[in-house]
Amino acid sequence: MMRITERQVREVLSMSAAVELVEEAFRRLDDGRADNHPRRRVAMQNGTLLHYMAGGDNQDGVVGAKVYATNRKVGARFVVLLFDAAAVELLAVIEANALGQIRTGAASGAATRRLARENASRLALFGSGFQAETQLEAVAAVRSLAGVAVYSRSAAKRERFAARMSAKLDLEVRAASSAEEALDGADIVTTVTNSREPVFRGDALAPGTHVNAAGSNHAKRRELAAAAVSRCDIVAVDSIEQARMEAGDLIQAAAEGNFDWSRAVELSAVIAGSKPGRSAPQQITLFESQGLAVEDIAVARYVYRQLA
Repeated sequence: MMRITERQVREVLSMSAAVELVEEAFRRLDDGRADNHPRRRVAMQNGTLLHYMAGGDNQDGVVGAKVYATNRKVGARFVVLLFDAAAVELLAVIEANALGQIRTGAASGAATRRLARENASRLALFGSGFQAETQLEAVAAVRSLAGVAVYSRSAAKRERFAARMSAKLDLEVRAASSAEEALDGADIVTTVTNSREPVFRGDALAPGTHVNAAGSNHAKRRELAAAAVSRCDIVAVDSIEQARMEAGDLIQAAAEGNFDWSRAVELSAVIAGSKPGRSAPQQITLFESQGLAVEDIAVARYVYRQLA
């Protein structure tokens, strides 16, 4: 059994590789070669939450689970357990903070590749935390970006983020002073915050925009106004089952009569071609990302094989 550290994950898992791995995981999920169980949580009296999610890949013969504990006062610890499905042997215990960060970005990258306009080149990014870095990297991996505007509540944090990512990606990343400024001219929008209220007005999206909503993974969290959801021509989710439990943007829009779950399509079907993606330049498209265990298993398998 191999123990794999955060440093080793970062050394061998590039964003470009992660996007391809996540896309292939979605294809296998669509045709039944992969299986996924949605996230469950155990709540402790001290505020700690244990989260666990599982998946398996029948083609590659691996099965596993991501397990993580969170507490607002302490932080979070993530681990992936990867098993050989035939020998039922534990192959690896993988520290999974970086792994999860990269694969979460990669899912938005896969969605952007399939749903954003081919000539989309300007990104509005809401959020400047550690997850925002890989969200930006993933979009930059699938579209040629001419510029990025980042907005978050802290002026100091968004300024630091802009400077750091400009240098890292050799790309113009600027800090916006308002949500409206960030959205000006944007044809891709990514939200990755822990907000409970919409981060921009529902009527602010320009025709032709693609949106990645990656922060609202709790029924009471909300990054998008119901009016924004209602304007979307395509609403893609990574799992309808999981979105019904966790996608606060959609849950709250549906409760207010601005969204019907029959409109939701799974990104796996769009990637596999069994459901249509963008069909017109003026369409507004949305990907609601909750994160699936099969994504973690796909990248964990790759990391293990790179190091074995």
